[in-house]
Amino acid sequence: MGLLQLDSVNVLARSHYLPVYSRLGPYSRDMLDRMTAHTSGAFRREYVEYWAHEASLIPLRLHPLLRWRMAQAARQAWAPLRRVARENPRLLAELRRQVRDRGPVRASELESLGAPAGRPGGQQMWARSEVKAALEFLFWSGELGAARRVNFERHYDVIERVLPSGIHNSPTPSREDAQRELMRVAARACGVATAADLADYFRLPVVDAKERIAELVSASELLPVSVQGWRSAGYLWPGSRRPREVRARALLSPFDPLIWRRERVQRLFGFRYRLEIYTPAQRRLHGYYVLPYLLGDTLRARVDLKADRRLGVLRVQSAWHEPCAAAGCHHGFGDDCDPDRVAAELAADLGELAGWLGLGAVVQSGRGTLAAALARQLR
Repeated sequence: MGLLQLDSVNVLARSHYLPVYSRLGPYSRDMLDRMTAHTSGAFRREYVEYWAHEASLIPLRLHPLLRWRMAQAARQAWAPLRRVARENPRLLAELRRQVRDRGPVRASELESLGAPAGRPGGQQMWARSEVKAALEFLFWSGELGAARRVNFERHYDVIERVLPSGIHNSPTPSREDAQRELMRVAARACGVATAADLADYFRLPVVDAKERIAELVSASELLPVSVQGWRSAGYLWPGSRRPREVRARALLSPFDPLIWRRERVQRLFGFRYRLEIYTPAQRRLHGYYVLPYLLGDTLRARVDLKADRRLGVLRVQSAWHEPCAAAGCHHGFGDDCDPDRVAAELAADLGELAGWLGLGAVVQSGRGTLAAALARQLR
């Protein structure tokens, strides 16, 4: 996948844990934590945090490939971050000193150094404090890194203490070389994709992405292809596997790389998907935190899930079956079109998910076109 997107929503589980679960099944989240944090003065981590797709965990080797983005912080970082860097350089200098002397340190431990709230009318998430925006600018520019997160709060440290020396001191690749390697990672992850799909994976500027694609095609590292039903040209990673059939089973986080680009989801699966967290409750079609369900090679259902940690149960707040036409069915995978078969597979996977999350029973509310069949299977 090349990266794991981070997100603060914790209604089910933090987003970066779920794509690994979708591919491997139950695994130790503590293991992933150990691989993504700097602990005990030893560099045992294998992944580090930076702005890749969005805030993401990336393999250490990719960090130097994003230095061109760090160098553009003064022009490309979000407006509230650029503003505080431009208007209050003394605050940035003091934060550099404080983090170097005290790090790893949380933003909340440094709040007394800056104004308590951002300017009215700014982005709400940055309306909290000048210090948070300044720290985020230093993170964007690559001066600071995330030593770890605790309760999802980032602990900042100077980047040379976050990265192993071999990574920190490695030569900086040219912008073109770095972007070509990022495009290779994206192409390998996608298998087949449009230029826009590939550009979106690491949020490369579209003009740059098209130039890198042309260079990879010229070197036969990427193969131009036509895909039936696609309006845009496709590009195939030469090493992509093309099995005779796909027998996948997975609940997919809204932030899973397979489905985070909604236009691609509809093009691949005939599946219209929107995360409705910010939609008023009375206007939601499917629910608050809806996970598509992959069965075979199509998205057969979607379920709104909530981990009720107080009562120790996994709540299925709605369950919806995808009709054959919507799921892009070619009638090539047996009775997966049958709602009862889908419900049976889904019930088993929900039980396994609940166990992995340390929850007991799976409790269903009864809303949605798959609700009745799922209720029978859960009983």
